[in-house]
Amino acid sequence: MSKENLVVGSKIKDLIKESELRSDGDLVEALSAKVEEMLKEAMKRCKENGRSTVRPCDL
Repeated sequence: MSKENLVVGSKIKDLIKESELRSDGDLVEALSAKVEEMLKEAMKRCKENGRSTVRPCDL
């Protein structure tokens, strides 16, 4: 997978580091893919509800 990341890797890593844990090298890419999946589902729900604005409730 060589898609553009949808998340800020340094912020993800910093958050994990605050809990005194380490992150795997592929974590940011996997998280970005999950976010993309969630957004696609949210966009689908938005369209199904006849709206053009994706809202938090679509998640």
